[in-house]
Amino acid sequence: MASPSHRRSLRRRRTVVVTAAVAAAGLGAGVLVMNANAGAVDLYHQSLPAKDGWAAAGSGTTGGAKADSAHTFTVSTRAQLVKALGSVSDTAPRIVKIKGTIDANISDTGKKLTCADYASGTGYSLSAYLKAYDPATYGKKAPSGTQENARKAAADKQKKNIVFRVPSNTTIVGVPGTNVGIKGGSLQVQNVKNVIVRNLTFSATEDCFPQWDPTDGSSGEWNSNYDAVTLRGATNVWADHNTFTDAPTFDTSLKTYFGRKYQIHDGALDITNGSDLVTVERNVFDCHDKTMLIGSSDSDSTGKLRVTIHHNVWKGIVQRAPLARIGQIHLYNNVYDTTTLNGYPPKYSIDSRAKAQVVAEHNAWKLPSGAKVAKLLSGDGTGSIAGSGNLVNGTATDIVAAYNAASSKKIKPTVNWKPTLTAGLQTSAKNLVTELATTTGAGVLS
Repeated sequence: MASPSHRRSLRRRRTVVVTAAVAAAGLGAGVLVMNANAGAVDLYHQSLPAKDGWAAAGSGTTGGAKADSAHTFTVSTRAQLVKALGSVSDTAPRIVKIKGTIDANISDTGKKLTCADYASGTGYSLSAYLKAYDPATYGKKAPSGTQENARKAAADKQKKNIVFRVPSNTTIVGVPGTNVGIKGGSLQVQNVKNVIVRNLTFSATEDCFPQWDPTDGSSGEWNSNYDAVTLRGATNVWADHNTFTDAPTFDTSLKTYFGRKYQIHDGALDITNGSDLVTVERNVFDCHDKTMLIGSSDSDSTGKLRVTIHHNVWKGIVQRAPLARIGQIHLYNNVYDTTTLNGYPPKYSIDSRAKAQVVAEHNAWKLPSGAKVAKLLSGDGTGSIAGSGNLVNGTATDIVAAYNAASSKKIKPTVNWKPTLTAGLQTSAKNLVTELATTTGAGVLS
């Protein structure tokens, strides 16, 4: 019998989770979620349970639970997904079941598209771009002119193909047992409300045409677009049991131009531009650099950016797990494995800045030998992180005190709010590493 913590968020529905016993009986691996009164839980019509984080506030998060048959779709290709999502202005409840892996870099006629296909006809080439904006001859100013215009045109072609706009009142869920997900695509949840995204693997979300910005930092940077999932001005969103990964193209394989990595990856799950009432639970964030941004800038929306992040696994993550600005963010029962994985070395886990009010409690960190607890946090001297019960290699540790002892930009250890939407919160992080290893990410639900 699996640990009851696996679906603590469904406790109010009195679920029974059967895992090992089912597999042992020869009925297949995976997790069967049963309701003690009504048999199998309907994964596709399921709403966020009461008190399960910030997304349970307000009107709650039901996604497409009320969808009729005309707004219930099963899709397995990019074209079918586009048709099922329809117009972002159509707010009728809808359920989109994804079966198998959808490759976003496919044309309407089914042809596999490459970066060269998007660049075709625009006049863009990387070699010409590098020659035009080499800082040694062009100087440290923003690129403009023929090649930058061509880059934008090529980027627009890619964007049109790989970005999927999600309407309000939508549930997007992977059909269990189908190696399900979206490869190379970006779900955009922008200025809409009441959206559920579950049981999907997001992989290889890559920008063919990063932009060179010589003014970004002291040495310049290559900046890319396309988060695997991006929330902008979105309200009441539940992201549950998904996997986010750069695989198969890891950052170690990327080339270097102008002395900086030619970065083709942006965020994994970013929550910005006044997004609010979001619950992120039981996801796996794997092999990524800038993973989760909460708040697009220090002037993002005050009074919003309220996010709950619980029972997630972070491994091979460099930074932003998350980077939080302004809002009230609750992190509990997460596992952070800071061992370098596939060439992704840890920089920090949580960054609290721009007066963010973060409560981080009962989380578990795994640190390799020689790693410093003081490096788990980051901040600008204005953010707060409260909370207790955090374990580092199994030992209760005051992570804020450790950070403050080594940093001149102190993190405040108190916040101006108290979390109340805490369904499934475990007051001990002792067994989280073992429990979450088999109960998070895509492919668990069935």
